Amino acid sequence: MASIATSKLCGLPKKMSFQKPELPIDISKRIEQKNRRGLRGKLNFISHDKMLTTPQAITTDAPTELGVVTKENEFPDEDKLEKQLKELKAAGVDGVMVDVWWGIIEAKAPKQYDWSSYKKLFQLVQKCGLKIQAIMSFHQCGGNVGDVVYIPIPEWVLFVGEKDPDIFYTNRSGNRNNEYISLGVDNRPLFQGRTAVEMYSDYMKSFKENMSDLLEDGTIMDIEVGLGPAGELRYPSYPETQGWKFPGIGEFQCYDKYLRDDFKAAVAKAGHAEWELPDDAGTYNDTPEKTGFFGSNGTYLTEKGKFFLTWYSNKLIQHGDQILDEANKVFQGYKVRLAAKSWS
Repeated sequence: MASIATSKLCGLPKKMSFQKPELPIDISKRIEQKNRRGLRGKLNFISHDKMLTTPQAITTDAPTELGVVTKENEFPDEDKLEKQLKELKAAGVDGVMVDVWWGIIEAKAPKQYDWSSYKKLFQLVQKCGLKIQAIMSFHQCGGNVGDVVYIPIPEWVLFVGEKDPDIFYTNRSGNRNNEYISLGVDNRPLFQGRTAVEMYSDYMKSFKENMSDLLEDGTIMDIEVGLGPAGELRYPSYPETQGWKFPGIGEFQCYDKYLRDDFKAAVAKAGHAEWELPDDAGTYNDTPEKTGFFGSNGTYLTEKGKFFLTWYSNKLIQHGDQILDEANKVFQGYKVRLAAKSWS
């Protein structure tokens, strides 16, 4: 399950639980009706300083939109949303959670940020007397089977990927996943001279500069930093677009040239230059016992297997630590709670 985690300032990610406050019957019924229709929400409740786990809390008239700010960076139905926000305020809700999509804000070109629609949205939330938890969403929205909304990462980043597809997570068969940039390029200046981590940091700096008034007055009380697919600190190991179905085991996603090179350097340093990335871990819909890696007395029990799994997980931890370090630097001095999503 995905969980909200504290930032590195408080040590390693730490699970937090949230409780849902009672709402007036009329609002609760409306939420249930929307849930039954399978709508995905745009804003989540924050009540009594705790977020609700209900992602369907507020929706606009258009059920195909995942965010109140559209892919085209427009903020439609402002009057209707204002009415809904006021109803939530009257129901005792303290705030809302908003995805702030990288693919919308920096869509046109490197370092060209357009915050206009989000500024309007945040000012409306402020006007209604609600608080905001802003999510720095560096991943693709939608794209899996059944999804009706699609907000890709910035087009100019995808263009870099057309020339160098190894910037994306890759499975052993060579299939790429462009919903999030591979952590293998976190520190490689492949994006108009910037590294991936520098792009995330610059984005957060621009957010701070453009939303400073809302940060200073406490309207923005939480900032959640996305660290991977769906905003979670994990690999895209089970993409439906590549045929995965539950309960398949998924696949390792470390076969781009940058992570390959990193692994080669790691095993050489460990005195085992002959070790290679796993070739016996199966495919997306296998079961563990049908693979050489996870089966009984499998590779994962060997020195080589343990080394790989340690390297694989540590790369993810280092990725999260580095981005959260940047976030800590950017928002230092503001009275906001910094958080990230982990996968556990």
